[in-house]
Amino acid sequence: MSTSTAPQPPANPRPTMSAGTDAPANTDAPRRQFGGRFARLPALAGRGFLPIGLFARLPLAMLTLGTLTLATSVTGSYAVGGAAAGAVGIGSAVGAPILGWLADRLGQRPVLLVSAVLNVVAVLAVLATAYLTSGMHDLGAAWGVIAAALAAGLSCPQVGPLARVRWMALTAEGRGAGDTSDLDVALSYESTADELTFVLGPALVGVLASLVAPWLPLALAAALTLTLVPAFAVHRTHAAVPRRAAAPRTDCAKTGTGNSGNAGAGTESTGSGSAGTRPGSRLAGLAAVALPVLAMVCMGTFFGSTQAALSAFAAGFATSEAAGLLYAVMGISSAAAAISVAYWPAGFPVAARWVTGAAAMAGLSVMLFLPTDGWSMVLVLLALGLPVGPVMVTVFAIGGLVAPAGRLATVMTALASGIVAGTALGSSIGGQLAQEGGHQAAFLVTAAAAAALFALGTVAAVVVRSRKRTAQAS
Repeated sequence: MSTSTAPQPPANPRPTMSAGTDAPANTDAPRRQFGGRFARLPALAGRGFLPIGLFARLPLAMLTLGTLTLATSVTGSYAVGGAAAGAVGIGSAVGAPILGWLADRLGQRPVLLVSAVLNVVAVLAVLATAYLTSGMHDLGAAWGVIAAALAAGLSCPQVGPLARVRWMALTAEGRGAGDTSDLDVALSYESTADELTFVLGPALVGVLASLVAPWLPLALAAALTLTLVPAFAVHRTHAAVPRRAAAPRTDCAKTGTGNSGNAGAGTESTGSGSAGTRPGSRLAGLAAVALPVLAMVCMGTFFGSTQAALSAFAAGFATSEAAGLLYAVMGISSAAAAISVAYWPAGFPVAARWVTGAAAMAGLSVMLFLPTDGWSMVLVLLALGLPVGPVMVTVFAIGGLVAPAGRLATVMTALASGIVAGTALGSSIGGQLAQEGGHQAAFLVTAAAAAALFALGTVAAVVVRSRKRTAQAS
């Protein structure tokens, strides 16, 4: 979904291998063409890989809001809840590249298996320490639950980024022949899976916490990690990803190794790393990649502050556990709008989509200060979610456009980590403001994050335009 609308390489592979399937499908109508492209994925990885990879990443989507809900409910402090949720995000943002580095050298299977066990232990520690600090409003007294939350984030298995690396390896043969359509579809599916878990995770937290108990979402997340992550780890697709050699290879390693996957970087990356252009192009490439990464930090801040603010808002008319249900409302409209991007006209460029969507987010964020009851907030969140999904899809697409050759998975991992780090930042700041000034103070962070996203979008539009001019001139 995300990368297929305006993906990485130019669109010329699309008309010739538009469906990403066998030759007879090439002349089908666009509607069948779209479905046929996604039907290609089970042939590459096997049918079981898709559901396993989807649900194995669900615990990460549940962990931040589940920790926020549990800690807030048990301690009675929004500040403690926000700090614990922020610790999860910080731990995940720091742990992700470490786990990726280990997977490059040791292989995905052992790293995923060990991280799954460690994560389950850490989540159980969050549950235990939360109830041991019941009723404590002071952050200093709640250090145990915050430390356990940090460990849970650090050890959280990075299923999404490692799945992208597998897809790059599985599609390496086709890309060696100059056909990138399978990789485009695979990365598009991965972004769709991310969107679905962003919706399902908070929804499960809200339903289980409000209808049963605040500890149940984290207990379910631990159970899913203990069962589905090992299934993902041992799935036969892990063998497609070669391990990086311990001794660095100065010439080849830069094109064929790293987190971006051994995957097929060989054919894509050999051309862009020429010695003559490396010093200047590396700096320009870093600047171009920094924009979508910063945008994802802003997006995560938007999410985290909204979660914290909704916890305080929901406590005013129901219980703080209902925040997950309210947040899921925005997720539903966001996912529906994100899916629709696949059908948007190609004449609507990605830079314009970013600016337009972020402007809508900034404008609609002001409406968050108006509701005084649950139903009016539901209507606002439904409207606010409409531009959120397309902006996420667009930023992922631009990340693919500006990614240095052979480093696509690394950039995608950085984008995902940006969301996690931003969510941690937003949860922490939003929780503190909600504790002191109520939900409207926390929504100030939400509005500011949307405005920053718009500002970055305008800069990105200039960068994309200049890169197009440079490409045309050359």
